[in-house]
Amino acid sequence: MEPDAGQTNPEIMRRNSYEIILEVSKLEIRRGTTKILDDVSWRVRRGEHWAILGANGSGKTSLLSALTAYLTPTRGTVEVLGRRYGRANWPELRKQIGMVSSAVRQMMPEAEPALETVISGKYAMIDYWGKITASDRICAARILKQIECEYLSQRPWVYLSQGERQRVLIGRALMARPRLLILDEPCAGLDPAAREQFLYFLQRLGCRRNAPTLILVTHHVEEIMPVFSHVLLLKAGKFLAAGAKTSVLKSNLLSAAFGTAIRLRSAQDRFTISVAPKARVVV
Repeated sequence: MEPDAGQTNPEIMRRNSYEIILEVSKLEIRRGTTKILDDVSWRVRRGEHWAILGANGSGKTSLLSALTAYLTPTRGTVEVLGRRYGRANWPELRKQIGMVSSAVRQMMPEAEPALETVISGKYAMIDYWGKITASDRICAARILKQIECEYLSQRPWVYLSQGERQRVLIGRALMARPRLLILDEPCAGLDPAAREQFLYFLQRLGCRRNAPTLILVTHHVEEIMPVFSHVLLLKAGKFLAAGAKTSVLKSNLLSAAFGTAIRLRSAQDRFTISVAPKARVVV
């Protein structure tokens, strides 16, 4: 938020110190007569890691697009790292928001080595054509080690597995030292073993000191690792529930979100569901 000159409101001072990482207030996105998001309010504080959960068409992707300023709200406000959309240099602010998505994954040049893919994140460019400095190489090599992929340094993108690509894209996002890292269905396309390996990697990443705030977008409660402390539940573009994971991940709320009877089970801070079969229609 951009304070007026002379303002000393404690709330504004706290926001400027990044206590509040993200705040969405009464967000509405309408295209034509269709409401894509309707009156969504949400706040993420430093030290929290969130999962956004909902069925297809619930508004998850549209919410992400609004957070990264690729979709203009019809009404309401979006603030990231104390800066309000419309009042800040959003292209510069985007560099502090790491994004890992299938759209980014599909744009990577096939011949680019993993080290250069990571370096490109510093400049928010795909297929970076500028001069690569020695300090960039050192920093990227350090990040590859951090994401447990140092052995991939010179391997071209085309020869990376899906799980390796996701890790390298996280490394690419970390190259810009983001305070917020958004993961849009990062497990899509991974086989069960690769998915579990990737999820445990996310767990380790989120537990590290000075880790960026993580926001995981998913359809699957099984992907919500213990490191994720909070959950936002969407249904048909509307806010259904948000808060501590233990208060939101409930069978009745999930049943409402997905429109069918769901039974939630937990073991060792991981979750699974069972879905009641729909009644057979007799003609």
